[in-house]
Amino acid sequence: MKEQYKYEIIKKLVDTNGNKKNAALKLHCTIRTVNRLILLYQNEGKEGFIHKNRNRKPSTTIPEDTRRKVIDLYRTKYHDANFTHFSELLLKNENISVSDSTIKKWLFDEGILSPKARKKTIKKMKSILSEHKKRSNSKKELVKIEEKLERLDRSDAHPRRPRCAYFGELIQMDASPHLWFGDTISHLHLAIDDATGMIVGAYFDRQETLNAYYQITYQILTAYGIPAKFFTDRRTVFEYKRKNASSDEEDTFTQFSYACHQLGIELECSSVPQAKGRVERLNQTLQSRLPIELRLAGISTIEEANEFLNSYIKEFNDMFSLPLNNTKTVFEKQPENTKINQILAVLSTRKIDNGHCIRYKNKYYIPVTKNGIRTYLKKGTTAMVIESFEGSLYVNILDQLFVMVKIPEHEELSKTFDVQYEKPKQRKYYIPPMSHPWKHASYLNYVAKQKHRMNGANV
Repeated sequence: MKEQYKYEIIKKLVDTNGNKKNAALKLHCTIRTVNRLILLYQNEGKEGFIHKNRNRKPSTTIPEDTRRKVIDLYRTKYHDANFTHFSELLLKNENISVSDSTIKKWLFDEGILSPKARKKTIKKMKSILSEHKKRSNSKKELVKIEEKLERLDRSDAHPRRPRCAYFGELIQMDASPHLWFGDTISHLHLAIDDATGMIVGAYFDRQETLNAYYQITYQILTAYGIPAKFFTDRRTVFEYKRKNASSDEEDTFTQFSYACHQLGIELECSSVPQAKGRVERLNQTLQSRLPIELRLAGISTIEEANEFLNSYIKEFNDMFSLPLNNTKTVFEKQPENTKINQILAVLSTRKIDNGHCIRYKNKYYIPVTKNGIRTYLKKGTTAMVIESFEGSLYVNILDQLFVMVKIPEHEELSKTFDVQYEKPKQRKYYIPPMSHPWKHASYLNYVAKQKHRMNGANV
């Protein structure tokens, strides 16, 4: 229409030898431009007014076969990825550079929404599907539309709040059950710094376990130091000991809170997910991104998944966490590995049986001194078994430490029938010096204080 209007103005101007100023006012241009248009009309006629890019595709147009390939890749290889992550994966793995907004438009036209689609987009898709539903006469198509509408109904909200001022001031911890890899649900234990949004610890386990929380605590202590505060789920506030916990070592709160007490870390718990929105939103983000990365890497076991986390968390932090340049840190000095090994220990009470042994995890052990001499104690003597973080077993009996040596079911060699039998030499063992966390009375006093505090909370 603009080209036709321009042509008619210039044609009339030339034919009637009209006023160029009036023509320039009508075309909203200068007299110099009008002179160029007159020359164009005289040399090329009407065809000269047709824009030279008419019916020509822009140089930035993405080929149709690339569009189809991207849609097919999302449906087959990268399904369930959010569109920003999908765009990154296309560039990284397929060498296809397409913006997430373009992907969003292409997939929306195919009736596919991002798992992280906003309410406005969901509402728009619902409106389109409802119109299709009204016009559709096929039962199969109606069933498909109903299924799509059901998938669009979801709700998720976590209130925002200001970040903490300092790095290490508050570490939020949580475990996220999800089908991360394989065909079995596993739990990803996470720790995130509130000030920077940096993941400071991550570990996979089959269930939400004390060992997994110890593992991420170990990662924090060795990489950054001692933080000021942990914020976790409230697991045993109204009942000090879980009903299904048969012994103290199975009670995560008891063991973990005692370790925090020894390190000087404040431990706060809450049963409200919205109170720790930072780690809850992190769970959602990783549930959207990590399973795809694990699938593409061919991960099928927990050991492989934990190994994969070492490189992935660094890449994730580089992409999403805030820089530490302008953020002050309140992490205390990193403790020595020996101290960490002692503090992140599982403590449990046992009794000496009538065979002078201690039963622990369905195996029998006998207390041995550092010189390798077995100690035979009276039946019923109370002992505190200590499983250090690295897996060594000790026992505290009357504030004296012994090594726990496993009693084998059968001797490896017979002194009667095996010629190569040699009498085993008396072995010496390393027993660490008695430290505060391993003193029996100290632990029992702490447990009693916690129980009294919890009973007061119940009242």
